[in-house]
Amino acid sequence: MNKIWEFFDTMDELVYVSDMDNYDLIYMNKKALQTYGFHSLEDISGKKYHEIIRHCSAPCSACNDHELRPGYFREWQERQVLFKDTLIEEDGKKYHMEIAIDVGRQEHRDSMMSLEARINEGFRVALQQETPSQTLEVLLEYTGKALGSERTYIFERNESGCDDNTYEWVASGITPKKDDLQNLPAEVCANWYRSFRTDRHIVIKKLEDIRESDPMQYENLKRQNIRSLVVVPLYNEGEVIGFYGIENPPEKSLDYASDMLQIMAHFIISSLKRRNLLRQLKEMSYCDQLTQIGNRHAMSKYINNLQNERSLGIVYCDVTGLKQTNDQKGHDAGDKLLTDACECLKKNFGEYGLFRIGGDELLTICAGIGETALWQGVEQLKKDLQDKSVHMAVGGIWEKDNCSNVKGLIAEAEKRMYIDKAAYYKKYGINRRHSL
Repeated sequence: MNKIWEFFDTMDELVYVSDMDNYDLIYMNKKALQTYGFHSLEDISGKKYHEIIRHCSAPCSACNDHELRPGYFREWQERQVLFKDTLIEEDGKKYHMEIAIDVGRQEHRDSMMSLEARINEGFRVALQQETPSQTLEVLLEYTGKALGSERTYIFERNESGCDDNTYEWVASGITPKKDDLQNLPAEVCANWYRSFRTDRHIVIKKLEDIRESDPMQYENLKRQNIRSLVVVPLYNEGEVIGFYGIENPPEKSLDYASDMLQIMAHFIISSLKRRNLLRQLKEMSYCDQLTQIGNRHAMSKYINNLQNERSLGIVYCDVTGLKQTNDQKGHDAGDKLLTDACECLKKNFGEYGLFRIGGDELLTICAGIGETALWQGVEQLKKDLQDKSVHMAVGGIWEKDNCSNVKGLIAEAEKRMYIDKAAYYKKYGINRRHSL
């Protein structure tokens, strides 16, 4: 897994990281390695921060380690160099990361200080949001306003290998584009991803500069009235999962926008990972993991959200012989029996609410279905089950206007299911307490 500071490897400023316990230098970006005469990270192994960076034989008495906090930069200046220090926590350890910026021009220094203040304020507000998605939206807004861009956005690579614009902020008077930028073909950003794989970000100062070298992306950006942009890759465990960036910033912002975006990339990734975890937990809390249909929690939520439909159909099912199958053939065979039954239910009532509400009990709630359609679906369900050599006892009920009594209809459908089940056992002379 990549460390947070590796996002700064191609940054034009000097970046180095030391262990706060023993002052060992553990990282320098490419610019810092070159500046201090090293060729690789192996060359700095065992070397101390104070010896290499501060040229001291012992840690500096004015060390500011105790003042550092995660997510905030402490700034100090020495001659024409502006230092930005922060605390990074990784795998239970604390590290001191320092960025050294040449601020010979007062104008550059003032711009950086103002920009950092706004970005820090953005972090503060973003971390107060209730959800990761709200955090991302706030970060994009503050970044866009701080850098003076027309639009900030996040693109994530989807399962088909295309890119989806998942978040955006637009300045006043700018038309949102997110809805039109879904499932963007992989070849459009292919050149960008090749650059991302070698730790390079994208800076386009003038769109015409890529007209010949990247014609497909040129046309894509031109359609969106993009004149300039900065795009930074998003990595998760070394894999590029997307990118985020800004469009049409003032020319002066282009000089330092990529640095600021790379600094913020860690927080973007952290928020995306928290969002994905919450989505997974939510899905698990509402989804039956074997059949991939809703569970009892999902059914309750579905019922609470029902509108005043004109009609309502309930189909209550019980998979016959599940216990015997588990006992005689094993649980893998029992699981297959359940999934086969569920597939038949999905085929005939997949557009409605489907739920597994017990070990062998399945239910569909059909809001707005017509009476004829319900019974035709039930008959076809039985035929499909027969084709798969699966039997389910089925009880159905339909009401023209009774959404206010859903639980009562479910109870009635369950009674009818038991009647169907008893008839099945009687017809085939099967003792339910014994093997089939």
